Amino acid sequence: MELIKRNIHMDCIKCKAQTQMTLEDDVIISDSRPDAVKLIMDRGNVVIDEVKVTDDHVGVKGKLVFHVLYLTEKGASASGGSDVAEMEGDIPFDEMVFMEGIRGGDSVNVNWELEDLSVGLINSRKLSVQSVMTLFLTCEEICDEETAVDLYSEEPVEFRKKTLDVASMAIKKKDIFRVKEEVEIPGSFPNIFAMIWSEILPEAVEFKVLEDKISIQGELRAFFLYRGEGEEEEICHYETTLPFAGSLDCPGAKEGMIPEIRFSAEEREVEIRPDFDGEERVITFEQCLDLDICVYEEEKIDILSDVYGVVKEVSVVSKNAEFRKLLSRNSGKVKLSGHFKCEDEKAVLHKILHTSSALQITGKNPCDNGIELTGVVNVQMFYECSTDENKYGVIKGVIPFSYMLEAEEINGNCMYPVQAFIDQVTAAIIDNGEVDVKCVLFFRANVYQQWQEKIVEEIIVSEPDMEKMESLPGIAVYMVKEGESLWDIGKRYYVPVSVIKQTNDLTSDEVKAGDKILVVKNV
Repeated sequence: MELIKRNIHMDCIKCKAQTQMTLEDDVIISDSRPDAVKLIMDRGNVVIDEVKVTDDHVGVKGKLVFHVLYLTEKGASASGGSDVAEMEGDIPFDEMVFMEGIRGGDSVNVNWELEDLSVGLINSRKLSVQSVMTLFLTCEEICDEETAVDLYSEEPVEFRKKTLDVASMAIKKKDIFRVKEEVEIPGSFPNIFAMIWSEILPEAVEFKVLEDKISIQGELRAFFLYRGEGEEEEICHYETTLPFAGSLDCPGAKEGMIPEIRFSAEEREVEIRPDFDGEERVITFEQCLDLDICVYEEEKIDILSDVYGVVKEVSVVSKNAEFRKLLSRNSGKVKLSGHFKCEDEKAVLHKILHTSSALQITGKNPCDNGIELTGVVNVQMFYECSTDENKYGVIKGVIPFSYMLEAEEINGNCMYPVQAFIDQVTAAIIDNGEVDVKCVLFFRANVYQQWQEKIVEEIIVSEPDMEKMESLPGIAVYMVKEGESLWDIGKRYYVPVSVIKQTNDLTSDEVKAGDKILVVKNV
């Protein structure tokens, strides 16, 4: 008697941990940069340089990289007015995180969330940088569940199967998708003398699994602040949205598989090159998306659920195995708005040059037929004033949100990775010093049911217990009890189900409590 088995690939979390840290430092503005009078905009990202795994501990080395746009003293520009400048710096960190159960040689993914970044001006040559950052560490494993799906036996034996709907792990890997773009500024804009500030953010990124590849499409929202050619060295800004699309080779991928892909976008150097007329008007850049790719395949798998002998004693050794299936795919959107007032009462707002935003989910809880999402959208509105004095500034604000993403059948045993992004951010001056912000939030989530299933691990065959066999009647009328099936009756009397059906002229396996079944024992 031989069990026929197949491996079902399931990913599982061996262990995970998170730690929150505060980074702060006083940073000197380099001698090549002008003095600072007023801070305008800031942004930051985290670069992980090294992850070192030892027993029960993980060492993470990296740095917080920050960029600051600031206003210089009056007279610094060619026109004699206020000018803007940019500086970049970093704060290194080396954190040891306790992670119970981790072992040297295990692979650990480290994700981060910058919860707060605060940059202050100590004096014209020194900045105070403070941030609160959370590191999320996860050790994921591929668990091969060796599952019995059939049975080969030369002796008479009864076995039955059970159909499972399973979302098995088909592909798990890391990759990089590169987006190369170039932008030519409109003819009404002056040529570029020097780039001051650039911001390139991927938005509305979608993934689809095709045959042996993964298609990727989305948008890049790009903002450029530059100093124009000419005696006045005019400060100019240009903002545009660039759609992109492409694909990555992914052997083994099949159309219809389920992608669960996380990405992070590191900033890249922006270069200026001449157009066909030799004028500096073309901006080129390459944006890299670092992808953490998981692809699931929905399958219907018939597994062996039980076995009994007819002429010999057959016993089953079972074990619990972890499985997962897709319950639903869900998406939704919500509109948000916020009203903000400029803190600088002397500022006379002329126009909003750029609005940057960052979405932060602070709560993700399952409830009746849905996922309750709470969080905030942090916004920075870079404005220009009507006067040369303190010509530029920023309004910062926070818009809280609460949204119910519909998800039928969700329960406490489900996993539901949520993807969220911001679209259609607009800011409008409604009165001097007051601004309205509107945006749309999009959410996507696949809900997976996780459960344990008993699977057959081993079959033990032994000689029949003759005393037990002789105690069974040669012929009997059995009254079906609540919850019993023909399988239970056949297993009790060592009689094949097909023989019971033939004896009782039954055309299906369905029986109900109170039915009388004639059982004739095999000789």
